[in-house]
Amino acid sequence: MTTTTTTTGSHRTEPSTTANEREMLDGWLDYHRATLAWKCEGLGDEQLGRAALPPSELSLLGLVRHMAEVERYWFREIMLGEELPELYCTQEDPDGDFHFGPGETWAEAERTWQTEVELARQAAAGRSLDLASDSESHHRGETFSLRWVYTHMIEEYARHNGHADLLREQIDGATGD
Repeated sequence: MTTTTTTTGSHRTEPSTTANEREMLDGWLDYHRATLAWKCEGLGDEQLGRAALPPSELSLLGLVRHMAEVERYWFREIMLGEELPELYCTQEDPDGDFHFGPGETWAEAERTWQTEVELARQAAAGRSLDLASDSESHHRGETFSLRWVYTHMIEEYARHNGHADLLREQIDGATGD
């Protein structure tokens, strides 16, 4: 694996090109997690919370809060069958991860996201990629293999990291892969 230092100082480890499947999936998921953190690095709460491309409500802070919800949902609620409350969303505000007030900060969102990432790692540790989830999706009513969850999470981060690229460039002109 190659570690690269980005223009803002973050370290991302590029996934191995010859790893086994599990190491490859872990590597790509961690790479995309690190990419989202990098896109947020060095910005203040106001910048992170700014919806830089109106009328969209997308913001870097919202993306981090959203990914905390997604990590929690797929690895803990679906794979482990845990019954957990939503972190930010409600029935009244299903997009609550993108709606926040002045008292809600990057420090809180990052701490929550990193906690959910660590709990997701623990949920996946030692489990076969072929293992079926303990719970069905709330939306689709299906069970999923851990392999599917990994693949979906990599796709989810990759898509939102594309959003983060655009948001960051709009905020301060910073670009990078």
